[in-house]
Amino acid sequence: MALTEKDRYQLGYNANLYELALQEAAHEQERNRLLRRHQVIQAADMPWENSRHGRMKHLINSHMPYPVKTVELYLMALPPGSRSGKHRHMAEEVIYILEGQGYDLHWDPIVDINEKYAWAISKESKRFDWEQTDFVYIPPMVVHQHFNASKRSEARFLAASHRGYKFLGYPELEQLENAPDYKP
Repeated sequence: MALTEKDRYQLGYNANLYELALQEAAHEQERNRLLRRHQVIQAADMPWENSRHGRMKHLINSHMPYPVKTVELYLMALPPGSRSGKHRHMAEEVIYILEGQGYDLHWDPIVDINEKYAWAISKESKRFDWEQTDFVYIPPMVVHQHFNASKRSEARFLAASHRGYKFLGYPELEQLENAPDYKP
């Protein structure tokens, strides 16, 4: 005969999950206390990476020991006449153009979110031209790629996004095409 929930209760307790949650919360408070000394992050502590997306300097990243919980921020350097990788992420992204001129191509998503999510890329892209001091908005799930229109000068921009989807367990980032300058 199967035990009822009342039977299981009367037999005693067999979990310690709430206590674990309290311990994790205390650990996180201590971690935050220790990380608060990183109120100013020195340039030398922000690594450059030659990634599949392109040449980037990580200013704030979830793998860096800083108290920042929700934001990713990087500096992107596009060589003259080149382009970034082509990718998409679930979070919206904002880009501020520091120098140079170029354009973005954006492919809108065709999305179905249920127990699992499924998406496809629209066949047609939209072009958005940008130059120094412009602000570019990339909506959630939009496939995008950045292009430097100058054959002589580097283009540089800051890009910020939110990490929230990672916390929800979604695969937040997908690379569809590597930057041409990427060398593993």
